[in-house]
Amino acid sequence: MTKSPSGWIHVGKLLADGANVSSKSASPGSTNSRARVDPELFPPELVVEVKALACELPAKLNLPLSRLSVADVTHYVRGSGLVASISESTIWRWLDEDAIRPWQHRCWIFPRDSHFAFKAGRLLDLYERLWEGHPLKSDEFVLSADEKTSIQARARCHVSLPPQPGSPMKVEHEYKRCGAWAYLAALDVHRMKLFGRCELKTGMAPFDRLVAQVMGQPPYSEARRVFWIVDNGSSHRGQAARKRLQEKYPRLVLVHGPVHASWLNQIEIYFSIVQRKVLTPNDFVCLHAVEERLLAFQERYESIAKPFEWKFTRRDLAALLDRIAAKAA
Repeated sequence: MTKSPSGWIHVGKLLADGANVSSKSASPGSTNSRARVDPELFPPELVVEVKALACELPAKLNLPLSRLSVADVTHYVRGSGLVASISESTIWRWLDEDAIRPWQHRCWIFPRDSHFAFKAGRLLDLYERLWEGHPLKSDEFVLSADEKTSIQARARCHVSLPPQPGSPMKVEHEYKRCGAWAYLAALDVHRMKLFGRCELKTGMAPFDRLVAQVMGQPPYSEARRVFWIVDNGSSHRGQAARKRLQEKYPRLVLVHGPVHASWLNQIEIYFSIVQRKVLTPNDFVCLHAVEERLLAFQERYESIAKPFEWKFTRRDLAALLDRIAAKAA
């Protein structure tokens, strides 16, 4: 090995798996081309440099790509003069050691709420039955509420076929639209009590009907305080919604989470379960059938479920915000 200004260049001739001729001759019994490359064949500095390249955005490398593949990284390494020749399988093994997968991506929203930590912290406290540093009383309750919009009723053009040995359930691709519901739901996070209703559209009036459905029955009608955790949707946004609801229900405390933080709202966990267990695949003969199944599942789930084991704490929140701040810097 000799070091060039741009990195390391292997002097000997390399074979397809990254080993050189002399190493192949020294071990004639070795025929597995996917065997791990001897670390001595490439210096650690080269491995680190290749991993660093794989962690760069393609634009930083002046490549007209949206994401990097193993082949892209290999081609760039060969063309940059880091090494004379190297195989894709070798680079794949190096990246796999640290679970580096530049060909994957996921969407991400950086917090833009200037009071993110404060608002998120209040929600986390409520999940631990705390409010402003004081434990909640036994007659104080915490509900998480939101709307799941545009739940369509898709009537398939052919009846669905049940699964058979060696064959999954078959659902016709073509369908007729039969309308859509908005599913409004509230979850008592400590009692796993569910309340829900289907409305043709969202808005203040439909949300107020959900609130009345909950607050009109015990123990909430007699509670000391009932905390409602909501997002910043137009149905219950800001101080105006807080004032509107507290005028009707003086014991109700509306608590808004930060913008773009629906993952802190436990009702979203329930909505994800509904999506998997009730709405996928979407095969309903009419709009009424959607409502019927949603409410029946709500009753069934409430009878067998336990409160979600929420483990994300204020300490986890602080650590997360520190990591995000480091990435945004």
